[in-house]
Amino acid sequence: MSSDRPRRGLMLVISGPSGVGKTSLCRRLMADHADLALSISMTTRAPRPGEHEGREYFFVTPEAFAANAEAGGFLEWAEVHGHRSGTPKAPVMDAVAEGRDVIFDIDYQGARSIAAAAPGDTVRVFILPPSISEMTRRIHVRAGDSDEMIRRRLETAKVEFGKWGEYDYVLLNDDFDRTYAELAHIYHAERLKRDRNPWIAPAVQRLIAE
Repeated sequence: MSSDRPRRGLMLVISGPSGVGKTSLCRRLMADHADLALSISMTTRAPRPGEHEGREYFFVTPEAFAANAEAGGFLEWAEVHGHRSGTPKAPVMDAVAEGRDVIFDIDYQGARSIAAAAPGDTVRVFILPPSISEMTRRIHVRAGDSDEMIRRRLETAKVEFGKWGEYDYVLLNDDFDRTYAELAHIYHAERLKRDRNPWIAPAVQRLIAE
Protein backbone atom coordinates (compact mmCIF):
# COMPACT_ATOMS: atom_id res chain seq x y z
CA MET A 1 0.00 0.00 0.00
CA SER A 2 1.40 3.40 -0.99
CA SER A 3 1.95 5.73 1.99
CA ASP A 4 0.34 8.62 0.10
CA ARG A 5 -2.69 6.50 -0.80
CA PRO A 6 -3.87 4.90 2.44
CA ARG A 7 -6.43 2.17 1.90
CA ARG A 8 -8.64 0.11 4.16
CA GLY A 9 -8.17 -3.60 3.63
CA LEU A 10 -10.90 -6.03 2.68
CA MET A 11 -12.01 -9.53 3.63
CA LEU A 12 -12.30 -11.69 0.51
CA VAL A 13 -14.49 -14.65 1.43
CA ILE A 14 -14.40 -17.68 -0.89
CA SER A 15 -17.01 -20.41 -0.35
CA GLY A 16 -18.34 -23.52 -2.03
CA PRO A 17 -18.72 -27.23 -1.30
CA SER A 18 -15.76 -29.60 -1.07
CA GLY A 19 -14.35 -30.40 -4.48
CA VAL A 20 -15.21 -27.16 -6.30
CA GLY A 21 -11.59 -25.95 -6.37
CA LYS A 22 -11.87 -23.01 -4.01
CA THR A 23 -8.67 -23.85 -2.10
CA SER A 24 -6.64 -24.01 -5.32
CA LEU A 25 -8.08 -20.66 -6.40
CA CYS A 26 -7.19 -19.08 -3.07
CA ARG A 27 -3.64 -20.41 -3.23
CA ARG A 28 -3.05 -19.08 -6.72
CA LEU A 29 -4.47 -15.66 -5.86
CA MET A 30 -2.15 -15.45 -2.86
CA ALA A 31 0.82 -16.61 -4.94
CA ASP A 32 0.19 -13.75 -7.36
CA HIS A 33 -0.46 -11.14 -4.65
CA ALA A 34 2.16 -11.10 -1.93
CA ASP A 35 0.17 -8.62 0.18
CA LEU A 36 -2.87 -10.93 0.39
CA ALA A 37 -2.83 -13.04 3.56
CA LEU A 38 -4.79 -16.21 4.28
CA SER A 39 -6.97 -16.21 7.37
CA ILE A 40 -5.91 -19.21 9.42
CA SER A 41 -8.87 -20.77 11.20
CA MET A 42 -8.87 -22.65 14.45
CA THR A 43 -10.43 -26.13 14.28
CA THR A 44 -11.17 -29.11 16.49
CA ARG A 45 -10.79 -31.68 13.69
CA ALA A 46 -7.64 -33.73 13.23
CA PRO A 47 -5.12 -32.72 10.54
CA ARG A 48 -5.45 -34.35 7.13
CA PRO A 49 -2.35 -35.80 5.45
CA GLY A 50 -0.07 -32.95 4.39
CA GLU A 51 -1.63 -30.33 6.66
CA HIS A 52 0.55 -28.47 9.15
CA GLU A 53 -0.15 -26.55 12.33
CA GLY A 54 -0.44 -22.82 11.63
CA ARG A 55 -0.50 -23.21 7.85
CA GLU A 56 -3.91 -24.68 6.99
CA TYR A 57 -5.36 -24.49 10.52
CA PHE A 58 -4.57 -24.11 14.18
CA PHE A 59 -5.57 -27.51 15.55
CA VAL A 60 -6.94 -27.34 19.09
CA THR A 61 -8.93 -29.44 21.52
CA PRO A 62 -12.71 -28.94 21.83
CA GLU A 63 -12.11 -27.53 25.30
CA ALA A 64 -9.64 -24.89 24.08
CA PHE A 65 -11.98 -23.93 21.25
CA ALA A 66 -14.93 -23.54 23.62
CA ALA A 67 -12.90 -21.31 25.93
CA ASN A 68 -11.91 -19.02 23.08
CA ALA A 69 -15.51 -18.82 21.84
CA GLU A 70 -16.74 -17.97 25.36
CA ALA A 71 -14.18 -15.14 25.53
CA GLY A 72 -15.49 -13.64 22.27
CA GLY A 73 -12.28 -14.38 20.44
CA PHE A 74 -13.82 -15.43 17.12
CA LEU A 75 -14.99 -13.32 14.23
CA GLU A 76 -17.12 -16.34 13.29
CA TRP A 77 -17.34 -19.98 14.17
CA ALA A 78 -19.49 -22.91 13.14
CA GLU A 79 -19.86 -26.65 13.50
CA VAL A 80 -19.39 -28.61 10.27
CA HIS A 81 -19.26 -32.39 9.89
CA GLY A 82 -19.15 -32.79 13.66
CA HIS A 83 -16.19 -30.44 14.20
CA ARG A 84 -15.94 -26.77 15.15
CA SER A 85 -13.93 -24.23 13.16
CA GLY A 86 -13.62 -20.49 13.68
CA THR A 87 -11.75 -17.35 12.66
CA PRO A 88 -9.71 -15.58 15.36
CA LYS A 89 -10.99 -12.00 15.44
CA ALA A 90 -8.07 -9.77 16.45
CA PRO A 91 -5.51 -10.53 13.71
CA VAL A 92 -8.08 -10.11 10.93
CA MET A 93 -9.52 -6.81 12.13
CA ASP A 94 -6.03 -5.42 12.81
CA ALA A 95 -4.93 -6.32 9.28
CA VAL A 96 -7.95 -4.66 7.65
CA ALA A 97 -7.50 -1.48 9.70
CA GLU A 98 -3.86 -1.34 8.58
CA GLY A 99 -4.82 -1.62 4.91
CA ARG A 100 -3.98 -5.29 4.41
CA ASP A 101 -6.30 -7.77 2.72
CA VAL A 102 -7.32 -11.14 4.13
CA ILE A 103 -8.71 -14.07 2.15
CA PHE A 104 -10.98 -16.71 3.68
CA ASP A 105 -11.63 -20.27 2.49
CA ILE A 106 -14.76 -21.00 4.55
CA ASP A 107 -18.30 -22.36 4.33
CA TYR A 108 -21.51 -20.36 3.97
CA GLN A 109 -22.13 -20.22 7.72
CA GLY A 110 -18.80 -18.53 8.31
CA ALA A 111 -19.28 -16.23 5.34
CA ARG A 112 -22.67 -15.17 6.69
CA SER A 113 -21.26 -14.37 10.13
CA ILE A 114 -18.31 -12.40 8.76
CA ALA A 115 -20.55 -10.34 6.50
CA ALA A 116 -22.84 -9.59 9.44
CA ALA A 117 -19.92 -8.57 11.67
CA ALA A 118 -18.15 -6.40 9.07
CA PRO A 119 -20.48 -5.74 6.12
CA GLY A 120 -18.45 -2.89 4.67
CA ASP A 121 -15.23 -4.87 4.68
CA THR A 122 -16.51 -8.17 3.30
CA VAL A 123 -16.63 -9.37 -0.31
CA ARG A 124 -18.21 -12.82 -0.80
CA VAL A 125 -17.56 -15.13 -3.77
CA PHE A 126 -19.28 -18.50 -4.22
CA ILE A 127 -17.68 -21.18 -6.39
CA LEU A 128 -19.82 -23.72 -8.28
CA PRO A 129 -18.58 -27.00 -9.82
CA PRO A 130 -19.36 -27.85 -13.45
CA SER A 131 -21.29 -30.96 -12.33
CA ILE A 132 -21.89 -33.21 -9.33
CA SER A 133 -19.96 -36.02 -11.02
CA GLU A 134 -16.89 -33.82 -11.47
CA MET A 135 -17.11 -32.57 -7.91
CA THR A 136 -17.37 -36.18 -6.67
CA ARG A 137 -14.30 -37.13 -8.70
CA ARG A 138 -12.29 -34.31 -7.17
CA ILE A 139 -13.31 -35.34 -3.65
CA HIS A 140 -12.26 -38.94 -4.31
CA VAL A 141 -8.89 -37.81 -5.67
CA ARG A 142 -8.17 -35.92 -2.46
CA ALA A 143 -6.65 -38.31 0.07
CA GLY A 144 -7.79 -38.62 3.64
CA ASP A 145 -11.60 -38.78 3.52
CA SER A 146 -13.50 -41.99 4.29
CA ASP A 147 -16.40 -43.16 2.12
CA GLU A 148 -18.80 -42.07 4.85
CA MET A 149 -17.23 -38.59 5.00
CA ILE A 150 -17.45 -38.27 1.21
CA ARG A 151 -21.15 -39.22 1.33
CA ARG A 152 -21.77 -36.59 4.00
CA ARG A 153 -19.90 -33.94 2.00
CA LEU A 154 -22.05 -34.60 -1.06
CA GLU A 155 -25.22 -34.31 1.01
CA THR A 156 -23.99 -31.05 2.53
CA ALA A 157 -23.14 -29.72 -0.94
CA LYS A 158 -26.80 -29.74 -1.97
CA VAL A 159 -27.59 -27.48 1.00
CA GLU A 160 -24.66 -25.19 0.25
CA PHE A 161 -25.68 -24.71 -3.38
CA GLY A 162 -28.89 -23.12 -2.17
CA LYS A 163 -26.95 -20.32 -0.41
CA TRP A 164 -25.56 -18.77 -3.61
CA GLY A 165 -27.96 -15.83 -3.34
CA GLU A 166 -26.18 -14.56 -0.21
CA TYR A 167 -22.98 -13.87 -2.18
CA ASP A 168 -21.79 -10.80 -4.09
CA TYR A 169 -20.36 -12.91 -6.91
CA VAL A 170 -20.88 -16.48 -8.17
CA LEU A 171 -18.27 -18.20 -10.37
CA LEU A 172 -18.62 -21.48 -12.26
CA ASN A 173 -15.32 -23.35 -12.06
CA ASP A 174 -15.53 -25.28 -15.33
CA ASP A 175 -12.16 -23.93 -16.49
CA PHE A 176 -9.65 -23.20 -13.74
CA ASP A 177 -7.61 -20.53 -15.54
CA ARG A 178 -10.72 -18.62 -16.62
CA THR A 179 -12.26 -18.85 -13.17
CA TYR A 180 -9.03 -17.65 -11.61
CA ALA A 181 -8.90 -14.68 -13.98
CA GLU A 182 -12.48 -13.77 -13.02
CA LEU A 183 -11.64 -14.01 -9.32
CA ALA A 184 -8.55 -11.83 -9.76
CA HIS A 185 -10.63 -9.20 -11.60
CA ILE A 186 -13.11 -9.16 -8.71
CA TYR A 187 -10.32 -8.71 -6.19
CA HIS A 188 -8.67 -5.86 -8.11
CA ALA A 189 -11.95 -4.01 -8.61
CA GLU A 190 -12.95 -4.32 -4.96
CA ARG A 191 -9.60 -2.92 -3.83
CA LEU A 192 -10.29 0.24 -5.86
CA LYS A 193 -13.73 1.00 -4.46
CA ARG A 194 -13.94 4.56 -3.19
CA ASP A 195 -15.11 3.59 0.31
CA ARG A 196 -11.86 1.66 0.83
CA ASN A 197 -9.65 4.52 -0.36
CA PRO A 198 -9.81 7.49 2.02
CA TRP A 199 -7.07 9.31 0.08
CA ILE A 200 -9.52 10.13 -2.73
CA ALA A 201 -11.52 12.86 -0.96
CA PRO A 202 -8.52 15.02 0.05
CA ALA A 203 -6.95 14.47 -3.38
CA VAL A 204 -10.09 15.82 -5.03
CA GLN A 205 -10.16 18.79 -2.65
CA ARG A 206 -6.56 19.62 -3.56
CA LEU A 207 -7.46 19.57 -7.24
CA ILE A 208 -10.44 21.85 -6.65
CA ALA A 209 -8.28 24.27 -4.65
CA GLU A 210 -5.62 24.60 -7.38
